[in-house]
Amino acid sequence: MQTFRFKLACWAVLGWLAAAPALAQWDGWDYKFDREITPWAELQQQLPAYPLDENLIPLDVGAATAHRFFVDGKSVSAGADGVVRYTLVIKAAGGASNVSFEGIRCESREQKYYAIGRSDRTWARARNPQWRYIEFQHVNAHHITLYGEYLCRGKIMVESAEEIVRALRRGRVG
Repeated sequence: MQTFRFKLACWAVLGWLAAAPALAQWDGWDYKFDREITPWAELQQQLPAYPLDENLIPLDVGAATAHRFFVDGKSVSAGADGVVRYTLVIKAAGGASNVSFEGIRCESREQKYYAIGRSDRTWARARNPQWRYIEFQHVNAHHITLYGEYLCRGKIMVESAEEIVRALRRGRVG
C-alpha cells in the first residue's frame, strides 16, 4: 500500500512539473484580459479648419426647438481613443450662429467642448474642457441625438468617420 502511495505521489509531482511551464504562460492572463490594465487616455487633437457652409450636414433633433443644427462633415473623426470629434454649428432662430468643436465618448456617454468659434472665423480654446454626462433634454437634444442615433451603437463607437458622415447625410445609422 505504501508503494502505491509513493508511486501516486511521484506521478502527481511529475505531472505538476510537466504542467508548470504551461501554467506559467497563463499566469495573470485572466486578470489582464478581464480588467483594464492601463487607464483610458484621451488623444490630443488639432483643431479642424473653421467650417464652411457647403460642408454642413443638417441634423434633425426634433420639433422642440426652432434652432437648426448642423455637423461639419469635413471635421468628423473617429479617434483611436474611442472619441468621435466633430464641429457643430447651431443657427438660432434669431439669426445668431454658435460654432463649437466637440467630442463624444461612447463608452461613458459623455460630451466635451474643445473649442468655441469666434465671429472672425477662428477658434478659442474652451475655458473648462471637462467631460460631462449626456442627459436627455427636450430642448436642444443635439448631444443625445448624436450619441444615440449617429455616433455610437450602445457604448461602442461607430467604426469610421466615413460611416458617421454617410449616416448623417442619410439622416440615420445603418
